[in-house]
Amino acid sequence: MIQNKKGFTLIELLVVIAIIGILSSIVLVSLGGAREKARDAKRQSDIRQIVSAQEMYYDSNEAYLTSAAQDGTPAIGTYIDALDDPLSPTQHYEWLDNTADNQTFCAYATLEKAGTNTVYFCSDQDGTAEMDSATAPTLANCCH
Repeated sequence: MIQNKKGFTLIELLVVIAIIGILSSIVLVSLGGAREKARDAKRQSDIRQIVSAQEMYYDSNEAYLTSAAQDGTPAIGTYIDALDDPLSPTQHYEWLDNTADNQTFCAYATLEKAGTNTVYFCSDQDGTAEMDSATAPTLANCCH
């Protein structure tokens, strides 16, 4: 009496698992660039929100919020909470000390976008801009 066993052999299963593993690793590698772009888009959105919050604060107080906070953006009144970088909650956006002049402000994020220099996305009293520079923005050259 001959028995017909139906099913997959161990070799066939291992080959299928190996193929699935290779395909999934290719997909994960190809999504790395999309993740960087998504984090940069979040950074740009957050910096634009800082400008909006500062303008609302200015409308109420006839001055921009002043803060000496260098490591992270401060909460701007009731308009916006302090913001953290999407890559790491311990990494913050940069806020330049504007306590000497309440008619200016500068906040910026470092983008992951590749370039010859570091790419910053800045906000100041004139709006937002991308800055490709070897040095970080200052109050004098923020967004320019």
